[in-house]
Amino acid sequence: MGPTRKPNVCSRLSRRALGCFSRDAGVVQRTNLGILRALESTKFKNVWTTHSRSPIAYERGRIYFDNYRRCVSSVASEPRKLYEMPKCSKSEKIEDALLWECPVGDILPNSSDYKSSLIALTAHNWLLRISATTGKILEKIYLAPYCKFRYLSWDTPQEVIAVKSAQNRGSAVARQAGIQQHVLLYLAVFRVLPFSLVGILEINKKIFGNVTDATLSHGILIVMYSSGLVRLYSFQTIAEQFMQQKLDLGCACRWGGTTGTVGEAPFGIPCNIKITDMPPLLFEVSSLENAFQIGGHPWHYIVTPNKKKQKGVFHICALKDNSLAKNGIQEMDCCSLESDWIYFHPDASGRIIHVGPNQVKVLKLTEIENNSSQHQISEDFVILANRENHKNENVLTVTASGRVVKKSFNLLDDDPEQETFKIVDYEDELDLLSVVAVTQIDAEGKAHLDFHCNEYGTLLKSIPLVESWDVTYSHEVYFDRDLVLHIEQKPNRVFSCYVYQMICDTGEEEETINRSC
Repeated sequence: MGPTRKPNVCSRLSRRALGCFSRDAGVVQRTNLGILRALESTKFKNVWTTHSRSPIAYERGRIYFDNYRRCVSSVASEPRKLYEMPKCSKSEKIEDALLWECPVGDILPNSSDYKSSLIALTAHNWLLRISATTGKILEKIYLAPYCKFRYLSWDTPQEVIAVKSAQNRGSAVARQAGIQQHVLLYLAVFRVLPFSLVGILEINKKIFGNVTDATLSHGILIVMYSSGLVRLYSFQTIAEQFMQQKLDLGCACRWGGTTGTVGEAPFGIPCNIKITDMPPLLFEVSSLENAFQIGGHPWHYIVTPNKKKQKGVFHICALKDNSLAKNGIQEMDCCSLESDWIYFHPDASGRIIHVGPNQVKVLKLTEIENNSSQHQISEDFVILANRENHKNENVLTVTASGRVVKKSFNLLDDDPEQETFKIVDYEDELDLLSVVAVTQIDAEGKAHLDFHCNEYGTLLKSIPLVESWDVTYSHEVYFDRDLVLHIEQKPNRVFSCYVYQMICDTGEEEETINRSC
């Protein structure tokens, strides 16, 4: 009898995405359960560790070093170098980047467009499209000479990007002379592949008042104030109403007495959207530290009342009329140095995740019975930290006279000697919640990554991380199919990367070899 091999988990996932299984619902369900069973019989092994003096980034199987100049693939059993771009000066380094992936079903102008690209922003205001497999520069756009662009973000994921400038503080001489800078920042908006310019918008204090920041998300211009006020405007309405001139990349343009090519140096792209009057307001709300989120079904938003004593209290309200949902005031019953956090579940289920030091609450938003216009918040499930159930400790001291005195004190909920939740994330392909829990043992912290069923919260697997976890460092943990990657930033800008790969359990691996002989 020929050798038998255990089906690869990632191969199963890829086949499921391509629809290679029978249309029968029972077959799909059995396949999905088989994937989870395979997860339970595997373990993760630390296969690679490296250190760097520059930030380390991770995007879908690719690890980036040296400010995105060097790319390593983590898909193989050991990471291998995909490419290394030529060394460049400090002014040419990549400051921010986004991974663009080819849309399914779209007809694109060039064959290279059907492969993933890295959209990168350099320190000297160039926007680049780089091949994610070879590092070759496919397109380049010079943004502008009149400001310093610094941040990249998706306005509409994989479709529209927003490039945000640093805030204009003005020169020291201008500030001493009392000259005010009215333009706070600029937002450059592009459609991707093929690259086309929507426009560059200026955020002017003469129009918006004492604004402290602004950003673009899903076609909404979000403007924030020091008072905690958050205002929302339609970017499309603003562009239609206040665009001074339509500009096309690569075309000749005359602007302010100067002629040049749009998107080429030194001309760049003029600011062609200048608001001259207050645009129509869509929505406004006041929140502590401008914290504001929208999500759920139907649309709801989460804010913290704009008072310092309300920190850690979250209100969940309907977007249509600002009405508070039933049980819509959520407050974690905990005493800790670090505050808890809350956000809408990224699985598009409309649920809400509320994370504290010792528990993760998954909340659901449902209609109130016999009243479809009002909604209520209820617990879907709760994940609890594995810790001893005590809230205080007793300490015995002996006075000079020999009298024994007992003192009691309360333990913080994020006391380092107790298991504490630090990171909660969602893995969409396996439909799992990943939770990082840390416990301080003697002088060093030990962490483990737990996988929970996204539907019921059941613990499916726990992976110990072999490296020490210092709670004072900055940490990122990624779980991507058969990969776990831990990036930490130590003092003096030392970055470390720990890569774990999924392998068969040793006992099972030996059993498989014996069966194959």
